[in-house]
Amino acid sequence: MSGRADDPLQREIDEALEGVDLQAMGAEDEAPRVPGRGGPPAGRSGPGGDRLYRGVVAGISGDDVIVELGPRMQGVVSLAEFDEPPKVGDVQHFVLRGREDDLWLLSMREAQEIAAWDEIEVGSLVRARVSGQNQGGLELKIGRNAAFMPASQVSIDRDADLASLIGQTLTCEVLEIDRGRERCVVSRRRVEEHERFESAQETLGRLSPGMVVSGKVGRIESFGAFVDLGGGLEGLIHVSNLSRRRIDDPADFVSEGQEVQVQVLEIKEDEHRIALGMKQLEPDPWEHVEQRLHVDAMVTGRVTRLVDFGAFVEVEPGLEGLLHVSQMSTERVRRPADVVSVGDEVSLRVAAIDPSAERLSLSRLDMRGALIGSDDAVDSGLIEEVLAKPTEGGLSTNLGALFQKALGVRSRETGGEQPGDPARKGRGKRRGERPPIEGNGNGAEGGADD
Repeated sequence: MSGRADDPLQREIDEALEGVDLQAMGAEDEAPRVPGRGGPPAGRSGPGGDRLYRGVVAGISGDDVIVELGPRMQGVVSLAEFDEPPKVGDVQHFVLRGREDDLWLLSMREAQEIAAWDEIEVGSLVRARVSGQNQGGLELKIGRNAAFMPASQVSIDRDADLASLIGQTLTCEVLEIDRGRERCVVSRRRVEEHERFESAQETLGRLSPGMVVSGKVGRIESFGAFVDLGGGLEGLIHVSNLSRRRIDDPADFVSEGQEVQVQVLEIKEDEHRIALGMKQLEPDPWEHVEQRLHVDAMVTGRVTRLVDFGAFVEVEPGLEGLLHVSQMSTERVRRPADVVSVGDEVSLRVAAIDPSAERLSLSRLDMRGALIGSDDAVDSGLIEEVLAKPTEGGLSTNLGALFQKALGVRSRETGGEQPGDPARKGRGKRRGERPPIEGNGNGAEGGADD
C-alpha cells in the first residue's frame, strides 16, 4: 500500500482513521489470560500476545481431544473445533486459553485465525465480521483481530446504509496491513468492483454486433445516453444514434430509468466500450421513398437547422432535405436566416431525389421559377393540364387559354373581374386598348379594331 501523501486512497484512509484506535477496538473482545503452574510450553507469538503451540493428537475421550504439547505436558481441545475427527498422531497448532488441573485448555480455531492473520497480505481476500460503526466507517473483526473499513470503501453504492451491515460477515480485500501496529484496513467495494468486472466480461462474451438487447437508461450526457445492459455492463448510445430524427438534447428523447431496446453496433473489448443504437430499430424513411415522393411534388416541412449554404427541412419523420440558398427566393439571398428560421413550416417543391445517396433537394420556387405562394406563381399541374389539351389553334391557343384560365383563377382569388364578366359589358374601350388576339391556326395575329 502506498504511503505517499498525494495518494488519494491513502489520504482517504488516513482521514477515516483519524481518532480511531484500532488496538482499543481489538482489546474489547480479548479473553483473559490464565496463568498456569509451571508456565506454558514455548511457542511462537501471535497478534495480541497469543502464542501458537505445536501439539500432537494423543487420543479422543468423549467430546475432548487429548493433545501432547511436550514431555509430561498435555492439553485438551473440543472435538467440535475439528471439521472431522482427528487421527492419533495428527499435528496441529493451538492457542492456550487457560489451565484446568493438569490439562491446558486449547483452541485450534483461534490458532487457525492467528495463522491466517500471519499470511494476510495487501490484496488478500478475508472474511470479516462487522462489529460496529464509527464516524469514519465500519469496525470489523478478522478472527480475533480488529480491522477497519472507510465509509467510501463499503460499497459501490455510495448511499449504502452502514448501520444495516453490523453483525454481517463480509468478504473484503486487504488495502493495508501493519502487524506491529495491529492495523488492518479493508475494502468491500474492491470486491464488488472485481465481481462486477467478472460479470461484465461474462455478459460481454455473449454479445455480438447486430444483436438486439434490452437495457435501462442509466445516465444522460450532452453527447448521448448510457444504458445498463445488466451484469455490470454499460453501453453508450451516441446522440446521432438515438433516432432518425434530429436530436439536439438526448434528455428530450430518453429519460433516466427508462427501459429501452437497443442494437449492438460495435464492441471494443480492449477498451471495454460498447456502441449502441436505437435509430437502427426504427423504419428507414428512405426505403421506398420514391413511392411517396417524386420530382415536382409539393411537400410541407419544418426547418430543423440553418447552414451557410441553405437550410435543412424535415418533410417526414427522419427524412430531411436541403433547401439550397439558391432555391430560397427569386432574388439573391446572402443569409438563409433572412428568409427562414428554425421551426418554420414551409411549403416546398421536390427538386431532385436520390434514394441511393439519401439526398433530397428542395425548392421554394415552382417549376417555372416563380416563388411558391406568390402572385406570379402558376400551379404546375394547371400548366401541364393546359399544355396537354389538344386544340385547333396549336401552342398559341394553348398558351392563351392557359393565361386566361390562370388570370381567371387569380381574379376569383382576389375578388377582381373575370373575362366575360357581365360587369364589363357596356363599358367603352379605354384609350389605346387593343382587342383580344385570336389565333388563326398558323400562329399569326389577326383581327381589327371595332
